[in-house]
Amino acid sequence: MTTIRWTLAGLAGAALALAGAASAQTPKRGGTLTFAVSAETPHYDCHGSDTYATLHFAAPFYSTLLRFDLPKYPAVTGDLAESWTVAPDLMTYSFKLNHGVTFHDGSEVTSADVKATYERLRNPPTGVVSTRKATFGDIDRIETPDSHSIVFRMKSVNTAMLEHFASPWNCIYSARVLAEDPAAPRTKIMGSGPFIFGEHVKGSHVSGTRNPKYFRQGQPYLDGFKGVFMLQAAAMMNALQGGQVLAEYRGISPAERDRLLQAMGDRIRIEESSWTLNLLVLFNTEKKPFDDVRVRRALNMALDRWGGSQGLSRISTLRSVGGVVRPGSPYATPEAELAKLPGYGKDIAKAREEARRLLREAGVPNLSFTLTNRNLAQPYTPAGVFLVDQWRQIGVTADHRQFETSPYLAAMSSGNFEVAIDFSNLFMDEPSLGLSKFVSFDRSPENRSRSIDRQLDSLFDQQVRERDVEKRKTLIRSFEQRLFEQSYQAPILWWHRIVASHKTVMGWEMSPSHNLGADLSRVWLNQ
Repeated sequence: MTTIRWTLAGLAGAALALAGAASAQTPKRGGTLTFAVSAETPHYDCHGSDTYATLHFAAPFYSTLLRFDLPKYPAVTGDLAESWTVAPDLMTYSFKLNHGVTFHDGSEVTSADVKATYERLRNPPTGVVSTRKATFGDIDRIETPDSHSIVFRMKSVNTAMLEHFASPWNCIYSARVLAEDPAAPRTKIMGSGPFIFGEHVKGSHVSGTRNPKYFRQGQPYLDGFKGVFMLQAAAMMNALQGGQVLAEYRGISPAERDRLLQAMGDRIRIEESSWTLNLLVLFNTEKKPFDDVRVRRALNMALDRWGGSQGLSRISTLRSVGGVVRPGSPYATPEAELAKLPGYGKDIAKAREEARRLLREAGVPNLSFTLTNRNLAQPYTPAGVFLVDQWRQIGVTADHRQFETSPYLAAMSSGNFEVAIDFSNLFMDEPSLGLSKFVSFDRSPENRSRSIDRQLDSLFDQQVRERDVEKRKTLIRSFEQRLFEQSYQAPILWWHRIVASHKTVMGWEMSPSHNLGADLSRVWLNQ
């Protein structure tokens, strides 16, 4: 899953041996880790966000019920949960919480806080957004037998529920704070994580200091951290090369990787993996003419994904052609089957001929519109340029406009766009996580196409409850077929993750998701 390249010569065996020896070293205490964050979060609320910018900002300040054991990914381990049991029928999940865990204000973390958190996730109050509402919709009720026990009773089977409890987005909030103001987490931080919130200087940085009462003995190792917002790739690369920042935990492009290796040699660590992340082309179904399936399908079919992957993989983090599940993962659609779906055919000339016909039939042969995009160089800018060029070849004009993260997300959430580049930001390969983005808008706020499709909803519900792997695969294929026929939204390409860090940074674990490993509790500096 992960390839480590340490030197220009690519001495993989020696590198891995040295990496193993380094990981066995005793962590050193002290120091402040300064790392780059390539986007600034629009708010602090984990529950209402699906951008990594929020997690890279907020995760060090919070605990979750479970988490992923990254050296054994995708295995799950405890965070606040000391132990747990799952009923054989998957209808009851019972957790015992660690004792002696406190929020940063000194109050004890109890089952009441966990319950309040998950009630907010599954049934957010008025004025609060939970982008994971559909994920936890199968919970019937939550019980707290005592202050350190919590039981989730299900109304329906969800085959991936345990992994969903390990989501990094499920930051545990104080029940008292939520009772006083359910929207408080958007603007205030008060968690029980390894670091205590220091400051947020907008346009500059976020900082945290070591939590001396953190419940995991000895952790964190750092005295503190500073996440510096670097929206310009060139500035971030210069800072990495000059040592002003020691890491960037989202991902860099192949060209940027090669530049760092050329300039820094064995002072830089490069780790690579396929990525549980894709970019989507998204049509606002509430705006004409994108309420017409013919228009949506035409614009989707005009995209040469197979040819685009070859060129874009050389200049960006975009790489693999895939459906709604990460290519190569257990539930992914094989290439031969994928190529039969609308928008994935390999005869691009034939596909574009059909696209032009559909546009003429819909009465918009010379369609023009605004393409809304995020102003991140990787990989949003090259993806936008690619889309504009692809549509130009069927006589369509797109005005490509890019916005900073906050106004971009605001436009997407409010429906203030025509066509946009969106993202499916996953932390594991479980299909229900990926498919939840495409169920009806009234069930899933993260469906920014704002489409309502009860057939997709039914297929989603069937696959999430199906315990037979082969039957579940069939349901997922049916879901994809319906989704791409209707073309409310569709993946452009899946990403490839390349992470760069100075070799003095130790203890951080690579994974296929940039949403994981952001709490920094086990990171230390070897200097």
